[in-house]
Amino acid sequence: MDRGFVVNSHQGYGLAFVRALPALLVAAGVLYDYFTPSAFTAAPLFTAAPLVAAPLHSLRGTVLAGLLAVGAVLVVHFVLGIALQVDAVTEVVTVTTAAVLAVLINLVVRRGDERLASVREIAEFAQRAVLPEPEERIAGLQVAARYEAAQEDASIGGDLYAVQDSPYGVRLIVGDVRGKGMTAVATVATAVGAFREAAERETALDAVAGRLDRALTRPGTRRDGVEAVEGFTTAVLAEIPPGEDGVRVVNRGHPPPLLLHADGTLVTLSAEAAALPLGMGDLGAWPAPARRDRFPRGATLLLHTDGLSEARDERGEFFDPAAWLAGRAFPCPDALLTALSEAVRRHTGGTLADDMALLAVRRP
Repeated sequence: MDRGFVVNSHQGYGLAFVRALPALLVAAGVLYDYFTPSAFTAAPLFTAAPLVAAPLHSLRGTVLAGLLAVGAVLVVHFVLGIALQVDAVTEVVTVTTAAVLAVLINLVVRRGDERLASVREIAEFAQRAVLPEPEERIAGLQVAARYEAAQEDASIGGDLYAVQDSPYGVRLIVGDVRGKGMTAVATVATAVGAFREAAERETALDAVAGRLDRALTRPGTRRDGVEAVEGFTTAVLAEIPPGEDGVRVVNRGHPPPLLLHADGTLVTLSAEAAALPLGMGDLGAWPAPARRDRFPRGATLLLHTDGLSEARDERGEFFDPAAWLAGRAFPCPDALLTALSEAVRRHTGGTLADDMALLAVRRP
C-alpha cells in the first residue's frame, strides 16, 4: 500500500476525531453525571465542549456545541431531580458562560484566519504575476515549469524561474530567495526583471549573473538587522545558444542542474568552482565561469530549487532527484515534471517542507 495513502488516511481519521470531540465530551459528561453520585460533577467536560469547538468549527458549529452542552446539563439535572439545587444552578451558569466565551473566541479566530488568508492570497497573486507560465515552445525547445507550494498553511516562499529568448540564445534562471512573505516576493520581482533585461543585453552568461548580483545587492544595503547581512538569492543560470548542441551553466550557490539524455543517462552539471549567491557582491568578487556541456537532441535539462533535493521522508532521508531520474525516459518536459512532483509527494508522505520550483527544457 502507498505510504502516502496510509499517512493521509491516518490524518483524516485524526481530523474526524478532533472535530467530533465536542460531541464526545458532552456524551461523556452525561454518562458521568448519570452514573456517579451527585457529589461528583461533569462540569469540566461540558465546559470544555464548546471551547474545543471554537477553533475547529464554524460559528454555527460552535453555537450548536454550546447549546448541546447547556441542554445536556439541564436534561441530566431534571432527570436526576436536582435542577433547583445550588450546585446544579452554578454548573448551568458555568457551562453557559463557557459557551458564550467559545462563540467570542470563534469570532476572533475566524477574523484572524480571514485576514491571514487575504494577505496570503495577495502574496500568492503577486508571486504568480511575476512568475508567468512560459510558452510550451520557445525557439524550437520544449519548455515546462512547475511551482509546487508547501502545505496550505505555509508562508509564501521566494522560489523563482524565468525563460528568455534572447539574441544570444534561450536563457534560463531558477533561484531561491532567502526569506518568506511579501519581502521575498518583492525580491523575486527584482531578480526576474533584472534577469530579463540582462539576458537581452549581456553577451556572456557570467555577465548576466553579474548584473543580477548588482541588482540584488543594492536593496540589501537599505535593509536593517539580519536582512542586511543575510539577504541573498541562490540561483543557477543556463544558456542554450542557437545553432549549437551545447548548454552553458553558471551556478551561484544553487543545486546543480540535471541533464537527462534520451537513453536515460543522467549528468549532474556541478559548478567547476564555488561561487557566492547573488546579492552578496559587497563581500568580494569571486569568478563564476560558465560550464559548457553537450545538449543533444532528445535530452532534457532540469533546473530546480532545494525544495526538491532537500525534501525528506519520515526517516529524515533526502529525496535524490538524480537517482530517481537516471534510466528513465519521458515524452515531454511536462510529463517529467508531473512524474517528479508525484514522486516527491510520495517520498514526503504528501506534504512538502519548502516550496519547490522546477523548470525543464527539452531539445526535441
